Amino acid sequence: MPSLRRAAYIALAWFSFALGVIGVFVPLMPTTCFMLLAVWAASRGSPRFALWIREHPRFGPAVVAWEGERAIPRQAKWVALLMLGFSITVLALTLSLGWVKLALILGLMLLGLWIVTRPEPRHAAGVTATRLLRR
Repeated sequence: MPSLRRAAYIALAWFSFALGVIGVFVPLMPTTCFMLLAVWAASRGSPRFALWIREHPRFGPAVVAWEGERAIPRQAKWVALLMLGFSITVLALTLSLGWVKLALILGLMLLGLWIVTRPEPRHAAGVTATRLLRR
């Protein structure tokens, strides 16, 4: 792979990882989707960085569960639903345009429904990044 393309993937991976870390502290910002993007980009630019994310104690389990089973851990579902509820409350109290408020709240509720309907990982701690890569 040309070094410029590799550098672009690595830059995207680090940028996405940084946004994911920020998402841990900022209620309206997601974490897992940025970590998934970071792993995807790192897999193409720096497999070692991708493996590090997959094995990270905080971010790794959700990423590995999604990659291996398209599953969302129960704790991640609860956190996502709490954040969605907080976001809906803020939108309901701050937005004045009724149709925008309704569209955003409906969209967030549909997102919550989608999250709840995702399966939970069958192997809570049993699937490791190394085992996932061997498949």
